[in-house]
Amino acid sequence: MSAPVPRRPRRHDPGRRERLVEAALGVIAERGVAGTTHREIARAADVPLGSMTYHFASLDEVLAEAFTRHADAVARVFEERLSAARDPEEAAEAVVTLVSDDLLGSPRGLVLTVELYVAAARDPALRAVTQGWMARSRRALERHFDATTARELDALIEGLVLHSALSTDPMSPAQLRHAVHRFLR
Repeated sequence: MSAPVPRRPRRHDPGRRERLVEAALGVIAERGVAGTTHREIARAADVPLGSMTYHFASLDEVLAEAFTRHADAVARVFEERLSAARDPEEAAEAVVTLVSDDLLGSPRGLVLTVELYVAAARDPALRAVTQGWMARSRRALERHFDATTARELDALIEGLVLHSALSTDPMSPAQLRHAVHRFLR
């Protein structure tokens, strides 16, 4: 009778799910939603492919969690910038900084945002992520502006980001400032 083959000890990896979500964001930024697969995420996270199905019921679940993490991070920056503003004039400058530095200043973040917008146009679960993000943005803007102005300014921000992301001649920070201040007159 041969000796039993000892079982390999299980690797204790309590941060694996988090690593998979971060890896998913990296894959989305690099390959787009269309190029994001379980295999690519597992490879990027340096884990066995089976970890994907252990931690997530579907690729849609991974995408929703990854995009929620991205939206939460951007919304936190938005809230911090606007809560630091003492009046509507400073809030307008905070919006300019948010657009020019935070949203447009990170190529990875910009690609993730555009990928989320496109994916949300087709997927109701991801649309819920964008709706939550917009609600947080509006609440932050409502610290300084009425609800109607906050909603319209939020739409202007999204339009400025998309316009700049897709333009071969994006607006300068001075042009962004002019647009925001002109809108708020």
